[in-house]
Amino acid sequence: GKSSPVHFFWGSFDLAVSRFSGRRAPARPGADVITREAYSHEVSSAGFWPGGGQVTGPAFYSYAVPEPAGFRTAAVQPPEARYDPNLNEFLLMYDDVRASPAPQEKLLDFLQSTYEAAAELGGWDRDALESWHRTGAPIAVG
Repeated sequence: GKSSPVHFFWGSFDLAVSRFSGRRAPARPGADVITREAYSHEVSSAGFWPGGGQVTGPAFYSYAVPEPAGFRTAAVQPPEARYDPNLNEFLLMYDDVRASPAPQEKLLDFLQSTYEAAAELGGWDRDALESWHRTGAPIAVG
């Protein structure tokens, strides 16, 4: 399925990657032009943020737009992950990952389980989105 490259948001200083369902999302009346375009299609987005406001340290995050029913109560991994109702996203604090004897596994569990929650609860066609389909003619080299 379609996904974004890793991208940097200079306003909030976070790095993110997004995966899309392929379906248009409901309109967001009253949203600014950038927000309307950013969320014009169903998306599961995850990234790293240095924190700010009520989040006092760096964190990994994951959210879905539109948020499917049951997403905020989904059983995501690892156990340290939590849903923040003010931000409408799951958070996994960087210090929890850093202190783990298996930090890569902990982070991958978070990213995979939050994506799966968004895709399953959102009714995404995961078979189609997660399979590799070569399209077009082979690339000529030389």
